[in-house]
Amino acid sequence: MVFQYTEARVTIASVNFANLVSFYSQLLNHQPKSVTPNVYAEFQLPGVRLGIFQPQKSHRTEFANSAQSQISLCLEVSNLADAIAHLANLGYPPPGEISTTSHGREIYAYDPDGNRLILHEKC
Repeated sequence: MVFQYTEARVTIASVNFANLVSFYSQLLNHQPKSVTPNVYAEFQLPGVRLGIFQPQKSHRTEFANSAQSQISLCLEVSNLADAIAHLANLGYPPPGEISTTSHGREIYAYDPDGNRLILHEKC
């Protein structure tokens, strides 16, 4: 038997909930679609919902002690230079250089919790 799903979303756990919600509000240039303070915030992006949640107290050490997140949030942008400048203005400039791949140009950046962002511009 195959299960059926009705939608999908990406969620990021953060013990620094308010800081991360603020970062993504500024990065995406809009407020979350829904917010339960200190619990959950959700952004509606083209093609996906991005949720940020604060883990329950009994689970916080699981998320706070990870050395580096395994998530990579890939955002396709229309102008990579503008996106890099925007991240730098937020205080999170990409640490590396732009790379050219078979599918376009991209650069890695990181949110305040260390989750990897891939900013991608098509050729």
